[in-house]
Order: sequence, then C-alpha cells, then structure tokens
Amino acid sequence: MILRDATSRDAAGVAALERDLFGVDAWPLPVVVGELAGEDREAVVAVEGDTLLGYACTARGGEVVDLLRIAVHPARRREGLASRLLAAVRDRAAEAGAERMLLEVSAANDGARAFYAREGFAEIGRRPRYYKDGTDAAVMQLRLGGRE
Repeated sequence: MILRDATSRDAAGVAALERDLFGVDAWPLPVVVGELAGEDREAVVAVEGDTLLGYACTARGGEVVDLLRIAVHPARRREGLASRLLAAVRDRAAEAGAERMLLEVSAANDGARAFYAREGFAEIGRRPRYYKDGTDAAVMQLRLGGRE
C-alpha cells in the first residue's frame, strides 16, 4: 500500500467510494474532479496496485485548512489507513503554514468523532441540520505546528 498525490485518473474510483460511503451527501463525479484538481486543494490517495483503498481531500484558505473528506474502503478499515491519510494532509498543511485544520462530521457518527478526538481534534461548535438527512454537524478543530 502506498500513499500518493491524487490525479484525475483517480476520480472515478473516488466517486464510486463516495457513493458507497456517503449516500445522498456523496460528491458526484464532476465535483470529485474539481476537488482533486482545484486551486488550494490537496488530495492524497491510498492505493494497492490499481485498487483505491481510501483518500483525503483538503481546501486551504489563509491559515485554515478544511478537511473536506477522508474515506477508507470498508474492507480496509481498522488498518490505520485513515490515520495515515490524515497525517499526510495534516503535515502538508502545517508545512504550508496553516495554523489550524477544521472539519465537519455528523454529530451522530460517534466512531468518526472518536477517531478525530484521538487524532487531536476538539469539537468547537455545531451546524444544525448540516447534512441532507437533517443531521447536525460537529465542527472540530486541530491546531497545527504546535500553536495553541
């Protein structure tokens, strides 16, 4: 398994995994293409041969980097891939001078919220009815570069 920069050749695989994992909130293929190649975007994929195992996408705005997506194929969970993907985009953000990373995660997704907490994120707010199914989002933040 290797981590590498995402390319346009990864778009179909990312879009397929999006549909499988995020349902009505999945990014359609045109959005995936834009996120993989967009300005101030970083995207990293985990692959084994030609098989996409997971991906992480971020967007930068000044000193803040938003973790837009992190996903791992269900058959490959609990192997540390999400932590490795997060570390890759987190380290790039810090190297680029970002001071903090933000994300939204379903307030109902206890497993994901616990994962982010283990990775050093703290909940700083809520966005009511953020997702299409009406679920609230927990807004979480990670300080980068040792800044408090």
